[in-house]
Amino acid sequence: MERKEYSAGAVKLSFWFMEFRKVVELRSQGKAYEEIKQLSQDENLFAAPTPARAKQICSTVTTRVQSLDDSFYPVFSEGDLSTQKLFALTAVMASDTLFFDFIYEVIRGKLIIGSNELADSDVRIFFKNKQLQNEKVAGWTDATLTRLGRCYKTMLYEAGITDKAKETRRIFRPILDPMFERWLHEHDMKIVIKALTGVR
Repeated sequence: MERKEYSAGAVKLSFWFMEFRKVVELRSQGKAYEEIKQLSQDENLFAAPTPARAKQICSTVTTRVQSLDDSFYPVFSEGDLSTQKLFALTAVMASDTLFFDFIYEVIRGKLIIGSNELADSDVRIFFKNKQLQNEKVAGWTDATLTRLGRCYKTMLYEAGITDKAKETRRIFRPILDPMFERWLHEHDMKIVIKALTGVR
């Protein structure tokens, strides 16, 4: 998986699972990304509150879909809801390296030691470590890091990886669908399997 420069852009973004599913559906029907963009502008495809938000949703979701090989469409379409959500989560991980690192280092780390609890302190420690390792992250404000942590927790909840508890959240180790797992293996994304299931 290609590593990109760390970004705090996720503070403005959501998981957008239904929108992700819509784009995959349209791509499966043979629609080009340009046509999907046009549909988003002309027909408010994603039911966005403003044209600016519609543009942002379309741009983000298409970037996520494009971060995975087109061959995932049939596996996605045949998968159950939890598999589809894991595909959407994988696409976020593939397009946002900092979010990937969060899952790989924090969630996988917890699962390896047999812990199923994600506390706010875990999120803070993760960002604190990143600030020591990375100049760009070191320049972000506490407010940005707090919003980013909130965004990450929301995405994990919407993907079915945690519950929505106020303080300490429960982590659910996902059971991977064999076709989803095979697809990840075949596309050099075994690291995602490790990240999601807590494999060393």
